[in-house]
Formats: sequence, C-alpha cells, structure tokens
Amino acid sequence: MATAHIDIPDDILDSARLTPAEAKRELALALYAQRRLSAGKARSLAGLSLWEFRRLSASRGIPVHFDETELAEDLKAIARWEQAHP
Repeated sequence: MATAHIDIPDDILDSARLTPAEAKRELALALYAQRRLSAGKARSLAGLSLWEFRRLSASRGIPVHFDETELAEDLKAIARWEQAHP
C-alpha cells in the first residue's frame, strides 16, 4: 500500500497541543464528519478499532454515517473474520 506523508512543523503541533498520532485522529474525524471518508477508512487513519472510533466520534457529536460503501466494508470484514475463525 502506498502512503503519503504530510510534514507538520513541531511548533504547529505544539501550538495545537497535539502529538502526531492525535493529529491523525483529528484529521480522520474531520474527514469522516465531512463524509469524505467512511468509518472504516477513518478508523484506519486514526489507528483505532471501529468501536473506538465510533465512541470517539460519538463523544464529539459526529453522527454515524452508514452507506452502501460501509455496508460492503462491513460484509468484507465479517467474511475475513469468518475465514479466520471457522
């Protein structure tokens, strides 16, 4: 998987009182709230489990978005889990 890197100067992180991991979480939440990322992609970017991401987004008042893309992602995850746990 290809990755992109964003350079955020330390003074910006310091001013925002964020660690790099927290900045990724904030970006993931913002993109999810804007419906630019599904919950699955946003939780991956945030480095959280789906349930952790759902709790975090709920604590911020971000409504759950569930569309056909997320349904497909959930069904794939279920199929992978079933294959790993026969």
